Formats: sequence, structure tokens, C-alpha cells
Amino acid sequence: MLIRRFLYISITLIFISCVSKKDITYFQNDKIDQSKVSNSYKTIIKPDDVLQITITALDVEAVKPFNLSAVTYSTSSNSAIGVAQQQTYLVDTNGEIDFPVLGKLKIGGLTRDELIVFLKNKLEPDYILNPNINIRISNYKVTVLGDVRMPGSYTIQNERITILEALGLAGDLNISAQRNNVLVQREENGKKIQYRVDLLSNDLFTSPVYYLQQNDVVYVEPNYAKIQSASANSNTSLFISITGLVASLITAIALLTR
Repeated sequence: MLIRRFLYISITLIFISCVSKKDITYFQNDKIDQSKVSNSYKTIIKPDDVLQITITALDVEAVKPFNLSAVTYSTSSNSAIGVAQQQTYLVDTNGEIDFPVLGKLKIGGLTRDELIVFLKNKLEPDYILNPNINIRISNYKVTVLGDVRMPGSYTIQNERITILEALGLAGDLNISAQRNNVLVQREENGKKIQYRVDLLSNDLFTSPVYYLQQNDVVYVEPNYAKIQSASANSNTSLFISITGLVASLITAIALLTR
């Protein structure tokens, strides 16, 4: 029984080493439907985003109250330490920020363009004439986990990244990764939503998660062969030892009974 089990594991490991090209080559199954491909992407403000909001105008004095600096103070001398940096604003769980002069603002769910229009309407003409507003998410990141070479969280400077670029940052998928069932988890309207994408298909380019959003999590599952291999590897040494012992006993018994 043990010998047969050992032979089964050996055969399984041999088959694991054989990987078909069709299981690892991206974008092979169909043609790209250009009518469904969209390059439009909108950054949506979400809870836990850290925003850097810069307001400029011809009247420098008028914008000062809205561009506060964040500094660290020494407890002993009560003096500022280091270089002052612009204040950032954390979007709370209610989708609000506490903005200078204007107070609490409900901005969660707005796109970047919508937020710029929203702030302009709040500022003009009572506070600033013709304000220019620049908004940046300071903690924009995506996370790639699973069967990739370098899993981890990656900060994205330009706030726009495709799932392919994210996988590239993670060093691409391992050969043993399952390419036709990649999971993307995203938070939408306070709920966790899961999408599945097939990297082997050109339909990927029309997927709603082709462009990732901040805090998206990409998970790449190992294929069945790797799961079986992991299970087999944990027991292989034991089976080899037992099989060797059994073989030695059989040989000894055969010699003694001659």
C-alpha cells in the first residue's frame, strides 16, 4: 500500500512539471472587441483616503487660510521642528473631511472632477475669486497577493494603474498560478465586491476592474497541481523513509527465507 502511494506521488510530481502553453499564455482566447474597450478612468473619493488639497489664486492672501501647513513641535522649546508640509485630510467613515473655514464637507463618492467643482462652488465668490484646485490622494495603493513572485502593497504615484501593471509590480504570476480566475476585491458604497478576471482572455480589457481603484486587492490562486504538490511535499519525506524501510525489510526477509 505504501509503495503504491509513493509511486502515485512520484507520478503526480512528474505531471505537475508538465504545463501546457495554453494555460499560461495571456490574451489568447478571443479577439479584442474595440467597441467595448474604454480608456476612461475616474478616481472616486472613498473613506480612509488621505487627500492633499492645494488651492491657488491671484490673491495669495485669500488662499492662505485654505492651505494650512502641518508641522511638528518640540515639547521642550515649543518651536517647530523640520520643514513644514501641507496639511492633508483624512476622509472619515462617513465620507467627510474637516476643511479649514468651510468645516465638515461630505465628499465621499465624488469623483475628482466633481470634488473640484464642489469646492469651487463653496469658495467662489465669497472667499476666493477664480480659484484653481488640485487634489491628490496621498495614500493611493493596491495590494497583490497569492501566487506571484513579490506579493505586497504598492503605492501608486500617478493614481492610475491597470491590473496588468499591478501584476507587473508584483513580478508577474508564477508558472503555477491560476490565470483564468484572478480575484479582485473592491469596496463600493461601503460593501466589499468581488470580481473575477481571466488573464487568458482579451475580455480582460473590457472588465470593470481592468483599471484598479485605490485599496483594491488582487489575489492570484495557485492551480490545482500546486495545491496537490504542496500537500504531497509535506508527506513525501515520510513516505520515502517508510518506503525505504519497507523495501529493506522485504529484502532482508527474502534473504533469510532462501
